[in-house]
This record gives sequence, structure tokens and C-alpha cells, in this order.
Amino acid sequence: MSIRNWPESERPRERLLGQGAAALSDAELLAIFLRTGTAQQSAIELARGLIDQFEGLAGLFSATPSEVMACHGIGPAKYTHLLAALELGRRHSESELRQGVGLNDPRAAIRYISQQLKAERREVFAVLFLDSQLRLLAFEKIFFGSMTSCSVHIREVISRALAHRAVQIIIAHNHPDAPAQPSEADIALTQQLMRACQLFDIQLVDHVIVGTSGSQSLALQGLMPVTH
Repeated sequence: MSIRNWPESERPRERLLGQGAAALSDAELLAIFLRTGTAQQSAIELARGLIDQFEGLAGLFSATPSEVMACHGIGPAKYTHLLAALELGRRHSESELRQGVGLNDPRAAIRYISQQLKAERREVFAVLFLDSQLRLLAFEKIFFGSMTSCSVHIREVISRALAHRAVQIIIAHNHPDAPAQPSEADIALTQQLMRACQLFDIQLVDHVIVGTSGSQSLALQGLMPVTH
């Protein structure tokens, strides 16, 4: 049965307006962007199929255009709607950070970093450059590696921070094929970079790792090293 024939209280758009977006499931929210289903499936059934096939929203949004549009019922028009929704989310998060909204809560930065890195298929090292009011000055992907490694040059990180006149930074990298579990090398890099930052009166606020099944903040986990 088409969604338009459902009781009004069960339709995703009406529920969103009446109860708020948080009341909707992933499939219901996705169905709103898909707008229509196929002759055999409602938009919600189509959305559920996509989520199942790609093992979640993260898998769907990190898939290639050809992979997504190979699915029955997904053509260029529907795919562009999905890309636009994803980009709006990124821009909303960036707008908040540039205004200094919510950065006292590390989860705001984590959300933004996750949006930027979760689709990367190789390892990427990135930096959020912040002013004294925790406003975002710039976000840069500085180093790129293979699926399993990325060479990080501390001098370049400091150089970019000075160029942006940043007094605080948050570093981040992704694990394209592994959980967001910090390794001994990740902890060691954080400690080395923290010492280098102290020489230039720059505060290293956090190190965020984006993995295949979520993100980890070393600050929230109490794993940021203490230097003297």
C-alpha cells in the first residue's frame, strides 16, 4: 500500500511535523528524502532495503554512486536527494562550530568530524583549527594514507595551526576498515603532538578516531596523555 493511503498518524511526514524528527526511525527519515517508492515497494520499504543492504546509514552514505544507483528504485534523482541531505547535515554542523556553538561539549566536534571522515576509504589525518572562543577557523584534511596507515608530520600540523592563528586544535583520523579503537601508536602520536603544541602555546584539545562502527574521543575516554 502506498504511504499516501496510510492513516495520517502513521505517515512519516505527518509524524515528523507532529512529533519531531527524533520520533522517526532511520528508514522513515530516509523515506522522506526518497519521496516515492516503486511499484512493488513503498518509500519506507525501499529505505529499509537500502539500510539493510549497506548495513546502516553510514554504509549507505559511504557507498559509491554506482553502488547506490545499482539498487532497484534508486536513480539519479533519488541519489541526489540523499547527497543533498548529507551535505546539509555537514554544513549545519560546520555552521555551529564556526559560531562556537556546542564545542564545550566534545560530542559536537565528534559529530562534525564523523560526517567529514566516515565516507573516506583510505586513512586520513585531519585537524580542526580553533580560536580562543572555541570557534572553528578551519578544517583541513592534511595527510592521506592507505587503508591501514598514514604518515603524520608534526611540523606540518604546527605550521598549519600557526598559519590559521589557531590557539587550540582537535586532531582526528579514521580507521577505514577497523573499529575506532586507539592503538599504542595513536596514543604516542597524541603525546608527541601535544608536546610540540606546548612549545607554541597551542592547546591540543582532543584526538578523535572515526571507525567502521562509530567514533571515539580520547578526551572523553580519559586517554589524553599528560605531559610535563
